[in-house]
Amino acid sequence: MLTGKQKRYLRSQGMTMKPLINLGKNGLSQTFVAGVADAVDKRELVKISLLPAAEDTPQTVGAFLTTEIPGLEVAQTIGRTLLVYRVASKEENRHISAALAKL
Repeated sequence: MLTGKQKRYLRSQGMTMKPLINLGKNGLSQTFVAGVADAVDKRELVKISLLPAAEDTPQTVGAFLTTEIPGLEVAQTIGRTLLVYRVASKEENRHISAALAKL
């Protein structure tokens, strides 16, 4: 569970990021979940954009991803954009989690 300071730090990091993953008309599929899991495992912090063709709401997508991917947390939801975080499994990819541990 993220604390308030940690969420603020993640939101500040996410401000400069462009959405890495787009969710369109195909909806919430296992391919989408696998893509998010791979991206989060390498980057720890990923921005997901819901395209206008997507039928799901950001809250639905966030809830679905947190149940499908263990350890995933939604740091922020603005409009049709989600910012998700999970600690990377490999030590060499843990750049953001090292900074979060100091907070």
